[in-house]
Amino acid sequence: MSDKRVTVRRAVAADEAALLDLELTAWDATSGFPSLTAGDRTTFFAERWGPEAFIVAELDGRVVGYLRLQEKYPFPEGAGVLSINGLAVAVDARGQGVGSVLMEAASAEAKRRGARKIALHVHGVNTVARRLYERHGYVVEGTHPREFLIDGQYVDSLDLALFL
Repeated sequence: MSDKRVTVRRAVAADEAALLDLELTAWDATSGFPSLTAGDRTTFFAERWGPEAFIVAELDGRVVGYLRLQEKYPFPEGAGVLSINGLAVAVDARGQGVGSVLMEAASAEAKRRGARKIALHVHGVNTVARRLYERHGYVVEGTHPREFLIDGQYVDSLDLALFL
């Protein structure tokens, strides 16, 4: 057993290369959209989500995960509802608590912001992620059967939420 510790922090612009590498290697057809990780992407951050939208996980000083947490709605009536728009953990860092540390950091940040709810979407076939979310108190709010066609298979999309 090692003494490895997972730490979290806000992303910074200098994380872009590590986060792009993670983005291109962590997702598969059960967790993401192959079309979004194909091709010759050279940037990770975008106009709508710069470093301030990301919580980064490090294991022994190496970036091994991220979580994007943003306001779900751009209008006042939706204030207080945040959305997790992506959580990725490096393949070689899975099973070491990285996802749980990121989920705890998201809840702490949401509470700090005065949010009342965190929402997310997950592929129905992504049982590992679903178990992680459920362990952290998320409940299914809705199911969208056959929402996506990925690698020739229909995939349900589930809406989950945590009420703070």
